[in-house]
Amino acid sequence: MDCRKKRGWVDHQPYFVSERRLLMDWFQRAGCPISWTVHPEMLMIESKRPLKVLTSAVYGSDRFTCKRMINRHVGRDYAAKNPEGEIRDWLTRKKIPLEETVVLMTAARVERVCHRFAVEKTFKMDVFVTAGVGNAARAGEPNPVFWNDQEYTPHTINTMVVIDGRMTQAAMVNAVITATEAKAAALQDLKVTDARGNPATGTTTDAILIASTQDPARNDVHAYAGLSSPLGSALGKAVFEAVKEAVLKERYGEERR
Repeated sequence: MDCRKKRGWVDHQPYFVSERRLLMDWFQRAGCPISWTVHPEMLMIESKRPLKVLTSAVYGSDRFTCKRMINRHVGRDYAAKNPEGEIRDWLTRKKIPLEETVVLMTAARVERVCHRFAVEKTFKMDVFVTAGVGNAARAGEPNPVFWNDQEYTPHTINTMVVIDGRMTQAAMVNAVITATEAKAAALQDLKVTDARGNPATGTTTDAILIASTQDPARNDVHAYAGLSSPLGSALGKAVFEAVKEAVLKERYGEERR
């Protein structure tokens, strides 16, 4: 994937140089150049043409397509009364177009992003995960409930998936399910627990993004992304590995990869 500096940002991820270049090669051959750049303030994935997107991002979750996908780092004390408005102001200051942009937020260190990729004959896939488990929680157990944006806290395990392939809307929703199951499995393997000692299935503020090139040159259309499908099987493995690595990095630093 492309490791060039962009807008003055310095690349801080030497471990993933080869993967970055490979991803650029994949999508250039598909006629859809995509690159990513990481900086302590953000991870940004950029595409030359719009990608189909399904996301729970704080900003841009209502978009059907996008060209820029950002995982933004904010402090643990982030407390904007209007997160969407604050993000618009932040994008404007950074001279990043407001349209065709989605933004996730996290208090985890985005320069510790963990990256996995998969290549199959009907698709190519890249997965990016940042993680912190300070607010780990278990679905089905009592957890704090927030009723409005003023009580918003930044997402803690953020998963971004970029797929060079064609997917139905059902498959994209299925991909969210598969990625969530893989995240929960990774946390259980790491014995992450909530405040009461229960095995955690996530945190209280996780977010996800699934993006697809919908390349018309590909004949195969993925209707499913469950664990028994080629797409879902690869996605589950990639997310599982990336979440485990991301949690360990956040716990112990770069020496644990």
